[in-house]
Amino acid sequence: MAATLESRLTELEVRFAFLDDAVAALSASDAERTQRLLALERAFRDIREELATLRVALGHDVREEPPPHY
Repeated sequence: MAATLESRLTELEVRFAFLDDAVAALSASDAERTQRLLALERAFRDIREELATLRVALGHDVREEPPPHY
């Protein structure tokens, strides 16, 4: 009986170790994806700001109302 209990406990410890490794890998992956998403959001914001600046420089101010014939 004690051998069965010990083998069951060992099996649970092995499973726990694998689960712990899986959670750590998922956490690292999630952190990396979050950083990449933040970088993409910053790049998108910068591009939008640059586009707005270019439109103003070209005389197409995005804040202006379109002419009535549009």
